[in-house]
Amino acid sequence: MEIAVVKLDGSVDHPIDVADSIFAEEFKEPLVHQVVTAYLAGGRSGSSSQKNRSDVRGGGRKPWRQKGTGRARAGTIRSPIWRGGGRAFPATNRNYAQKVNRKMYRAAVRSILSELVRQDRLKVCDDIQLDQPRTKMLAELLLKLDARGRVLIVTAEYNQNLTMAARNMKDVEVREVARLDPVGLVNSESILFSSKALRDVENSLQ
Repeated sequence: MEIAVVKLDGSVDHPIDVADSIFAEEFKEPLVHQVVTAYLAGGRSGSSSQKNRSDVRGGGRKPWRQKGTGRARAGTIRSPIWRGGGRAFPATNRNYAQKVNRKMYRAAVRSILSELVRQDRLKVCDDIQLDQPRTKMLAELLLKLDARGRVLIVTAEYNQNLTMAARNMKDVEVREVARLDPVGLVNSESILFSSKALRDVENSLQ
């Protein structure tokens, strides 16, 4: 299939040929949902931690003898029912990561890219460059390219001018191909690929 290449002034340039197996795939919603959920789960810290009765400092000595005092039996002052004691069912460090096979991950990304092409949310530019790291210049460029809503700009390599210009824009993000993920693709309303970045993605998903 062919995808039209847009110039930086907004005019349409020559189309480029791309693989149907990557940009014309059937949309597999259950697979995409599974991969996106797994990616979000892997980002959770799982660092919540509390102390149980054995972790709390102190409580090694029995507070009073077992019998004859008239009080309830007690073996430690760090019991969960005592003030200053440990938690009965404490939160512990947890790993929320879910296993996703490499083939599943790549199939989900291919499915997302194909759906973006069908919805005209993916655009390709020869090269996305700014002469200076100015937010105003980037805003004018996005206006010419008719990129609206949440915009994701994908470049082949780190571009300092683009990255610095996008820092002051709430709904604009610049990423290299190596940092591309399914959540960023799904959440973006307009996605701009440089030609080289698109080829790199195509080669990585073959």
